[in-house]
Amino acid sequence: MTVQEDHHGAEVAERTEKRWATVSVLIIILLAVLAAFAGIHRATMPQARVETIDPTRLHISGEFVESNLGSVLESNSAVTVRAIGQQYSFTPACILVPAQTPITLRATSADVVHGILIQATNVNTMLVPGYVSEQFMRFERTGDYLMPCQEFCSFGHEGMWGKVKVIDKTAFAERAKNGGRLSCVGE
Repeated sequence: MTVQEDHHGAEVAERTEKRWATVSVLIIILLAVLAAFAGIHRATMPQARVETIDPTRLHISGEFVESNLGSVLESNSAVTVRAIGQQYSFTPACILVPAQTPITLRATSADVVHGILIQATNVNTMLVPGYVSEQFMRFERTGDYLMPCQEFCSFGHEGMWGKVKVIDKTAFAERAKNGGRLSCVGE
């Protein structure tokens, strides 16, 4: 190998290293721009609107009293579901909702961090004591969906399961016409 060939090889290696360094810097800049864009458009946590609540008074007064938990048909034909997670259950344990309807889930925790994950959907939210979590959802098909707690909440966590029962829109409206909160506990 001549000195000239050796010098040429070094130049090629230097150009290649500079190209890879440039590509690396461009990837870092792209990731920073994407993170800034997501933050500006509030596509990341925390939620834009944070609601607080006293977890020691959930069952005594306010939005999350026992008689106000479950599903309710609003005047605009949307459905609001209120629920509480506590060691080691959800209240109500079975949530009844209609298919093909906008649904707002409002939930909180009475004790430790819990999570609601509705299997086979994109619904996944944390329940933090002292805060109200709000999740929007819509089910296109009727059926039963399992709802495990997906945040480790202590021993007994593995038994913390709930269910979401999606029924026909007209059947839900028929049940809701008498007022009150609906659930499928006992069905």
